[in-house]
Amino acid sequence: MQFDIPLGDFAAYIFDLDGTLVDTMPLHYHAWDHAMRRAGMPGKLSEDLFYSLGGVPTLRVAELLAEHYGLRVDPWKVFHEKEALFSARTHEAELIEPVVAFARRMAATHPVAVASGGPREIVRHTLELKGLAALFPVVVTADDVVHGKPAPDMFLLAAKKMGVDPTQCLVFEDAEPGMRAADAAGMPWVHVVSRRQ
Repeated sequence: MQFDIPLGDFAAYIFDLDGTLVDTMPLHYHAWDHAMRRAGMPGKLSEDLFYSLGGVPTLRVAELLAEHYGLRVDPWKVFHEKEALFSARTHEAELIEPVVAFARRMAATHPVAVASGGPREIVRHTLELKGLAALFPVVVTADDVVHGKPAPDMFLLAAKKMGVDPTQCLVFEDAEPGMRAADAAGMPWVHVVSRRQ
């Protein structure tokens, strides 16, 4: 995997989790597909639609998918079903080694953080399961902000917790909502290509 690091001396680094540090996106897709079918979705979940919502908080994704497919659902019920399906298979996900290796190198000399659109419990579980919890002392999740990605709130909060000016942070992201959030926070970003072509 190749990714281009922008020139500059960055004070801190912020990493998305799913599809950036850990290759969980296929597992999330599987969980959403099953949960939405149980909620009445006809046929298979559109992969294009799913990937376009990468980084958006889980509850909001449930609402957006229901809206797209014209379904009346209890978003909290879909949320919990989806996360249960995902949690049962999290152990299958592999690290995205080049990004994790870069995070480990930077963590030796710079503050690093995770900013993920997932719920805190799931994000913490994934980090612990994959041996990354100790690497990231600062973890910001959808539960910590009012507005998730593509709003800048998660990244701004991560910068604040690290004690670093937002413009001095470099973000690693795999999905458009996260890149838009980084732009809105005034942070340059690196695109991690997670989608399997």
